[in-house]
Amino acid sequence: MKKILITGGVGFIGSHVTISLLEKNYDVVIIDSFLNSSKSFYLRMIELINSINPLFKKNLHLYEGDIRNSHFLEKIFLDAKKENKLIEGVIHLAGLKSVKESVNFPLNYWNCNLIGAIRLLEAMDKFNCHCLIFSSSATIYGKNQNLLINEISNINPINPYGFTKATIEFMLQNLFESDKQKWQIANLRYFNPIGAHSSGLIGENPKGMPNNVFPLINKVASREIKKLKIFGNDWNTNDGTCIRDFIHIMDLADGHIMALEYFLNMKNSKFLNLNLGTGKPTSVLELVKTFQKINNVEVPYDFVNRREGDVDRIVADNELAKKTLNWEPKRKISDMCSDGWKWHSNIKNFC
Repeated sequence: MKKILITGGVGFIGSHVTISLLEKNYDVVIIDSFLNSSKSFYLRMIELINSINPLFKKNLHLYEGDIRNSHFLEKIFLDAKKENKLIEGVIHLAGLKSVKESVNFPLNYWNCNLIGAIRLLEAMDKFNCHCLIFSSSATIYGKNQNLLINEISNINPINPYGFTKATIEFMLQNLFESDKQKWQIANLRYFNPIGAHSSGLIGENPKGMPNNVFPLINKVASREIKKLKIFGNDWNTNDGTCIRDFIHIMDLADGHIMALEYFLNMKNSKFLNLNLGTGKPTSVLELVKTFQKINNVEVPYDFVNRREGDVDRIVADNELAKKTLNWEPKRKISDMCSDGWKWHSNIKNFC
């Protein structure tokens, strides 16, 4: 049984990747500072694990702490070494991720995202663990004239969050090129993950007021917020609202695991940049209308001024990921809307 470390393992993406890894019989170590997640959400993860197979629980190990703390990180690798079960791969998901917040507090983002990545890489190298799946982002592409963005599109972020992701990618490339026989690195540039696990037991659970559109739609539908603010109806798109590539969180989790297994099975060193998206454009207004129809709820909305740091269109060319990993996104926008609403409707039962 291979031992895998996930940073940010109790977050939105991390929780779904963790469940999928356990189902594939991995031993999973997760790190979380609980800055953007909560311990009560971790209990929901345990509840889901018990419902799938209670035996999986013994293969899950939680460490609470900040990955910028080198001593904390090294203890985790040392604990694995003492058990004679070395960590064989790392999925790095921890970090700050709000575009709006990064514009207002850029130093926080550079400190957390860049320093955290450096400390993690130092610990990995010290303990001879050289397989890394990095959580990158489509925001590194910035404004792009192509209908579909591929992996050789220009790297030109327009907000601090995107700059931190792009800088880490460049750093990882430098690291790989310093010893091309050592590292296996995949930068997974994913687009707009939404939805939730089909059980309704885990999903996106941001602290405070969310910045992403989908949890805001949930809150409006549940009457926690009066109206959804749609940032601009004058973009150069069919209905004037931004176009995004929304991908189901479970398809995204599958992509992480398939990238990890690609490396674990091949053994050779490799550096990959891969887009994880559906390749299908959906406008914000289309998302709202689909959500209302599928879930039979109302989502009142107002159009407001454009948001700083936004672009009109970001849609993936995902052919390289499909070819390299034999990965294929399977779920539709309707699935994302129904699963995400099921999760949000259950939140009140988790207090």
